[in-house]
Amino acid sequence: MDNIENEVILMQAPNMNIQNFEFKKPNQISVLLAFLFLIAGVLLSFLTGWFGWLVIGAFLSVVIGSGVKVADQWEKAVILRVGKFNRLEGPGLFFVIPIIESVTNWIDHRTIATGFNAEQTLTKDTVPVDVDAVLFWSVLDAKKAALEVAKYKEAVFWSAQTALRDVIGRTNLAEMLSDRERIDRELKLVIDKRTEPWGVNVAGVEIRDVVLPAALQDAMSREAQAERERRARIILGTAETEIAEKFAEAAKSYQNNPVALQLRAMNILYEGIKERGAMVIVPSSVVETMGLGGISGLASLASNLNSSNPSNDLNPNLSKDEIMSTVVK
Repeated sequence: MDNIENEVILMQAPNMNIQNFEFKKPNQISVLLAFLFLIAGVLLSFLTGWFGWLVIGAFLSVVIGSGVKVADQWEKAVILRVGKFNRLEGPGLFFVIPIIESVTNWIDHRTIATGFNAEQTLTKDTVPVDVDAVLFWSVLDAKKAALEVAKYKEAVFWSAQTALRDVIGRTNLAEMLSDRERIDRELKLVIDKRTEPWGVNVAGVEIRDVVLPAALQDAMSREAQAERERRARIILGTAETEIAEKFAEAAKSYQNNPVALQLRAMNILYEGIKERGAMVIVPSSVVETMGLGGISGLASLASNLNSSNPSNDLNPNLSKDEIMSTVVK
């Protein structure tokens, strides 16, 4: 029973041409009873030879066929007697007096999902948007739903749509995009207040989609891209500042130690050549500061001496550094 009562049915936009009277096809029980009474009248008329039984059987079949009703588990039948409200019936089997009583409404007590939208509605900051939402609601009081409002399903639909337009007009675009839960709660309160006199309870409202104009989407995309570039530049500038501070600290370490500075410079050149395998152009002032010219000259002199005088005391297996040390001595 709980599963049936909590079942959700979908409802589209209401059709303005439908009538308030809700027609329901004859149930199988009433058809079967009407058929049995008709057959009984025919048999009695055939056995007794009195055609009055046929008339009686036909009359009873009409009465039974139109008077026996069956309401489903989730339904309530609104019964009027001579135009006035008499009672509610259902779920299950019940009987109405033909001609005197009539079932005008079959009220569905299940949760109904109604989709509604607001097109080209201006927000508080004058931005036109299209908003799609869905409303979950159910009927708690079948009597009020049948007697207090005509076509209660349509009334709920239009009430939800007007409430959505009102809420959009009081909300900025940024709030609508970032705080949908608050808007859902506000919509629920507004719609529930309007539909409560009709015996309708609003279970919840959910905004499905907010469609922005194409030009505004492009502008927001460019704005977001510019914001990301700004943050990237701020991060890069912060990194440069930190690197400059570290370089300043390193410069203090090399300030009174020229040998360490020279070794560091040579190591930088070596690492650059080793990694890239290319020629490195160094300014002459840097060469003089590092003493690279003298070192290169000594290395070249040692190499020439070794090649021109094989009987030299220099060992050919020595490295260039060792040869330069020997030449200097």
